[in-house]
Amino acid sequence: MHWHIMEGEAGCRYAVEHHGVAVVVDALRASATAAMLLGAGARELLVVREVEDAFAAKRAWPDALLFGERGGLPPEGFDYGNSPRDAAAAKNRRVIFTTTTGAQRCIAAWGAAAVLMGSTVNAQAVIRAARRLDAEVVLIPAGLYADPAFDAQEDWAAAVAIAMQASVAIGEGRDRFQYWRARIEQEGIPALFASAPHAEKLRRIHLDADIAYCAQRDLTAAVPKAVDRLEWGVRMIAEPPVP
Repeated sequence: MHWHIMEGEAGCRYAVEHHGVAVVVDALRASATAAMLLGAGARELLVVREVEDAFAAKRAWPDALLFGERGGLPPEGFDYGNSPRDAAAAKNRRVIFTTTTGAQRCIAAWGAAAVLMGSTVNAQAVIRAARRLDAEVVLIPAGLYADPAFDAQEDWAAAVAIAMQASVAIGEGRDRFQYWRARIEQEGIPALFASAPHAEKLRRIHLDADIAYCAQRDLTAAVPKAVDRLEWGVRMIAEPPVP
């Protein structure tokens, strides 16, 4: 099994074209929030691109909770934002979920052999799930949608941490893997998350607590996995199912 690390749109495209396993790594915060929602007992997630899509889906799923963000904060009319610390509110509920970048990457990767969401909070579970699928694995640091020049430090650190934990050789993206592995060994994951440009954005809107929360390791065994493409987005359930 070959593992690769490729950022953003390029990673999604590679996973689709090579029929690989796409692992979307949006470390601050979509991947962590999605994993914790399913780990807390949410029945399923409908991941949509736009706020308007979320409201359209809500009309079809009136019992669902709206989780998501624009500019880091919940859009008007949403029940919750994009914080993994709110996950317990979704127990036994459907969730409609939209974020600036992570949601976009999940939908762009549809057509790959599988689409998973992963970060440090579910790293070991992601590794197990990817290995069961027996295909090329593409770890996709999400970056920032519509801004490929953005420094997605935390996404690279989390993706490389997963690869390090898996003890796999890296094909595409090996040079950047080596760079980030050295930084992880020198600085540690919490420090890399805390010093990331996106972390500063979260501090400005008083969501500091999410930074340290998302930097934790193996908080849940739930891995969001896309299982269906619906009119508004992709439906994701926990792999393995939460009891």
